[in-house]
Amino acid sequence: MSARARAASQGSLEEPDDEVVPYSDDETDDELQSEDDLDRSEDQLPEPEIGPPPAAEPGWSIRANDREYCNQPQFKKKVFLCIKKSRYSGNAIKTYKYNFFTFLPLNLYEQFKRVANLYFLCLLILQIIPQISTLPWYTTLVPLVLVLGITAIKDLVDDLVSLCTCEFSFVRFVATRWMNLQVGDVVRLKKNDFIPADILLLSSSNPNSLCYVETAELDGETNLKFKMGLKVTDERLQEEDQLARFNALILCEEPNNRLDKFVGTMIWDSQSYPLDLDNMLLRGCKIRNTDVCHGLVIFAGNDTKIMRNGGKTRFKRTRIDKLMNYMVYTIFVLLVLLCAGLAIGHTYWYESIGSKAWYLYDGLNYSSSYRGFLSFWGYIIILNTMVPISLYVSVEVIRLGQSKFINWDLQMYYADKDKPAKARTTTLNEQLGQIEYIFSDKTGTLTQNIMAFKKCTITGRTYGETNHQLYHFLVSCIRSKKDPQILEFFKLLSLCHTVMVEQKGDELVYQAASPDEGALVTAACNFGFVFLSRTQDTITIMEMDHEETYEMLALLDFNSDRKRMSIILRFPDGKIRLYCKGADTVIYQRLDANSKDKETTQEALDIFANETLRTLCLCYKDISQAEYDAWAQKHQAASVSMGNREEVLDTVYEEIEKNLLLIGATAIEDKLQDGVPETIAKLAKADIKIWVLTGDKKETAENIGYSCQLLTDDMKIHYGEDVNVQLRNRQTQRRNDPQGRNKKLKELFFTEPGKNALVITGGWLNEILYEKKKKRRRLRLKKLRKRHTNSSNPPDSSQPVDDWEKEKRQEDFVDMACECSAVICCRVTPKQKANVVSLVKRCKKAVTLSIGDGANDVNMIKTADIGVGISGQEGMQAVMSSDYAFAQFRYLERLLLVHGRWSYIRMCKFLRYFFYKNFAFTLVHFWFSFFNGFSSQTAYEDWFITLYNVCYSSLPVLLVGLLDQDVNDKISLRFPKLYLPGQQGSLFNYKNFFISLFHGIFTSLMTFFIPYGAFLQTMGQDGEAPSDYQSFAVVAASSLIITVNLQISLNTSYWTFVNFFAVLGSIALYFGVMFDIHSAGIHVIFPTTFTFTGAASNALRQPYLWLTIILTVGICLLPIICIQFLYQTIWPSVGDKKYELEDEEEEKKKKKPAFQRGGRSRRSAYAFSHSRGYADLIASGRSIRQRPRVRPELRESIREVPQDENI
Repeated sequence: MSARARAASQGSLEEPDDEVVPYSDDETDDELQSEDDLDRSEDQLPEPEIGPPPAAEPGWSIRANDREYCNQPQFKKKVFLCIKKSRYSGNAIKTYKYNFFTFLPLNLYEQFKRVANLYFLCLLILQIIPQISTLPWYTTLVPLVLVLGITAIKDLVDDLVSLCTCEFSFVRFVATRWMNLQVGDVVRLKKNDFIPADILLLSSSNPNSLCYVETAELDGETNLKFKMGLKVTDERLQEEDQLARFNALILCEEPNNRLDKFVGTMIWDSQSYPLDLDNMLLRGCKIRNTDVCHGLVIFAGNDTKIMRNGGKTRFKRTRIDKLMNYMVYTIFVLLVLLCAGLAIGHTYWYESIGSKAWYLYDGLNYSSSYRGFLSFWGYIIILNTMVPISLYVSVEVIRLGQSKFINWDLQMYYADKDKPAKARTTTLNEQLGQIEYIFSDKTGTLTQNIMAFKKCTITGRTYGETNHQLYHFLVSCIRSKKDPQILEFFKLLSLCHTVMVEQKGDELVYQAASPDEGALVTAACNFGFVFLSRTQDTITIMEMDHEETYEMLALLDFNSDRKRMSIILRFPDGKIRLYCKGADTVIYQRLDANSKDKETTQEALDIFANETLRTLCLCYKDISQAEYDAWAQKHQAASVSMGNREEVLDTVYEEIEKNLLLIGATAIEDKLQDGVPETIAKLAKADIKIWVLTGDKKETAENIGYSCQLLTDDMKIHYGEDVNVQLRNRQTQRRNDPQGRNKKLKELFFTEPGKNALVITGGWLNEILYEKKKKRRRLRLKKLRKRHTNSSNPPDSSQPVDDWEKEKRQEDFVDMACECSAVICCRVTPKQKANVVSLVKRCKKAVTLSIGDGANDVNMIKTADIGVGISGQEGMQAVMSSDYAFAQFRYLERLLLVHGRWSYIRMCKFLRYFFYKNFAFTLVHFWFSFFNGFSSQTAYEDWFITLYNVCYSSLPVLLVGLLDQDVNDKISLRFPKLYLPGQQGSLFNYKNFFISLFHGIFTSLMTFFIPYGAFLQTMGQDGEAPSDYQSFAVVAASSLIITVNLQISLNTSYWTFVNFFAVLGSIALYFGVMFDIHSAGIHVIFPTTFTFTGAASNALRQPYLWLTIILTVGICLLPIICIQFLYQTIWPSVGDKKYELEDEEEEKKKKKPAFQRGGRSRRSAYAFSHSRGYADLIASGRSIRQRPRVRPELRESIREVPQDENI
């Protein structure tokens, strides 16, 4: 029994169609029903709908050429209190976070979500209270304002980058920006323009107001689709004055996210005309073949369908940011505990000693407990540097610098289009070093959307091993006319297609339904068989030097079931011949038993498939007049059949498409972007999992998976049917287990050895994840629960009993997918792309990255932790919504493995050291408290406390955060395993935090107690005792500054002159400033501010104290040096053994071929991916009939436009 049959046998009511993008399962605004209504109808539940729900009553009203109509009171909606605005959106799209009014409150809100900023605000309030203030209030206010100001300016600059847009359209023949369009405007668009809003097509320069659009930004498909205006608007709205007088009323559906649905009515001159999606030009599409077209804006801005699929702009924060918040909580708890202990100590000390010492009386009759309370808040202020406010300023500076390095990286600059890499945010750089999952679009991201005719096989002989063989030899054969089969091969390519042509000066411009067809017709043209023109019933080509016209008797178009197309022609000599091209799987079944070269052509197809080329078989058949007449009658009857017309036509086509004679096969290359396979291989070695999410067809996506080596032939591919069966089995197993809800099933889904891959379509994805419409799902869940409660029958395994089962089903799917080496989701909607990303984020708690180039990728880009936009051929919508942007997929390798990894390592090293140096600095106050009666006295001079983080210890660690490299970029790319520590979060976590804490405690102990012991009962050389408080403060501060600056030297992996200068300069700056502020001259000017007069010169002239400083520094650093040596020798990290990593893994054995004989065929991707062509349009004559009299100057031929490099 097949997988599909198994799935059907287990209760599935209706299997998803792999060829259909399941837009109908996306929720729309007009299909939502409130929970109250559902609850009221719970007892009378209808049978759940299987098909799409009926359209809602039209609720959207537009008057053409009348902006004021939309501003009438009935079209207003309440925004806030009594403030109202029009329900119709303008066309301005907000890709920024702030505006003039919201910048200050929103930015402050975002900044105060950082616990440290809130902490310092509370600290500032405490310092204003005189009784507990031990430091002036401005020492906190000035740094806080500086931090908030710098961060706000940086955020504003980031936001302004998102605001800059320079897109233009044409409105009422006046050039204007997109943002100025409004609902009801009549617009004029020209060839190759992007469509700025959802527009009703009124007329165009083509016959019957045909308009061809490229929809790659919407659905990922490169095939062109045609739209058509109403007949009435085509005939009456061609001239400028006619368009100006147009005043129709449009009634249509409310704005929604359904890209496959539009229902409306146009009322004009008391007549009603139905409107559907074929009349609509959607925002994000591109006009491809029309000189001029006119339309009416129906939905603008955020009401457009593509923007409804775009998702909300999210505030993104890194894992390290979130971890820092928790660490600040931890530090705050430690701070409170320390201060509470010291306050208790002061209470007992004052009770036992302080209150009895007459010389300590301060004139305040406070009780010991109240003094302890004041001491608590005093220590809160003194020890506040455990969470330094300069930390966040330094972090922002480091991130800004790292962003600039990305922008300046010439190896990520794409010279062909003058596109440098661009970091559009400065807050996510270190997260680039922690990516675990990449979600990539296919069209325009992995591929170039360029098809090239690479090889062919004719009568068993393959051409194209070299350019000389393909071109020169074939051309010479064609000119000599020695081999009629070669002539027949290219004649077939020039005749059997639905391409349309435009004569543009001396140049022919082909317009094809797909780039594959364009490539084949262009190839025939290059070899001397030039397609010139077509009418409703003729095709004209130039065969070498003479022109021939063939009568077209029938055009049997492609569809996804037939996987082939045919044309029946009457030759000038009266002979009737059928030409057919299609997938080898269907062509070989219809070949005549006497057809030659089947085996050699099969071998060539295997070779082409091995090279991941898109193959197509060509064949023909001569038909007698009698046979054709009999078949034509059946065809005519099928064409007017009222029921199952397509099925009846397919049956008639089958009768004529048999006993075919094979000519050969073509091989087309769907060009990947440069370096895509190598990039995917490198990222896979870094343990980064890559999922492809595309709206394109399954076979096309699968073929590209092989081309970019995401899929290999040794993988076992699982499709939606298989996945559904396995997940149902797991669900049944959980239901049958009494403890199923209380334990997690840990069994693997794939127990057989070997690699697995998952290829699943959007329809199956919804079926598997129970992601049907919310209303229908709620109804079904309630119905199933009711049935399950009232019946002893087991619940249907195809449906969840409750939301818990739905959630477990989704987790099972993610677990299954993560067991696979590759995952490809095809025919998915923009909403489904975002849902898949969100699902992996939720179930795996993983850091995700989405990369795409089209408007259909925007939701996915916004949902992922990091969004990357490719500035390619599909507009700038993805780039405008992204965090990083560049021109080629291959640059992702350098962005992650070099810049991301460096950023993560630098930030982790910076944070570990920053916490260490501040613990070492602050905890000296704690040890000093045991010797000063816990009186909140500082261990250092006030100015040293003020300048410690700003001047004396900031620059070296800042440069480490900006410039440090454990290895250079070449080694980072050569050894992708170096990326693993970032994914594991092993360089900065709570373990590292507590190591920094204990390291700081050790340094502070040595910094305090070694000078304390040295000062105890000491006599200097001059007979004076230097053991005063000020001299002790100088020695302790000097020891600390030298220690922390040498410590960062030990942590520095990449030395430059700047690092060397920063370390020595910081120490020199400390001594220079200290001697200045301890001088008598400055004391005379500010006697109350600078009180350590002569302390530095008096203490540091004693050699004994210099020895004390050297001893303190040595004891602080020696254990660290020993530990680092032992770690690198005995417990080396991934980075320490980098040169051993891949010498073991670099397999030197040859790669297995991507295609193996006897395996599953994956050829003929062209035939599978190709969409229905223009056969109906051509046969009807709508594209070529005489234009109405209002436009007599237009030619009777179709006007075309090239599809960039695709043709």
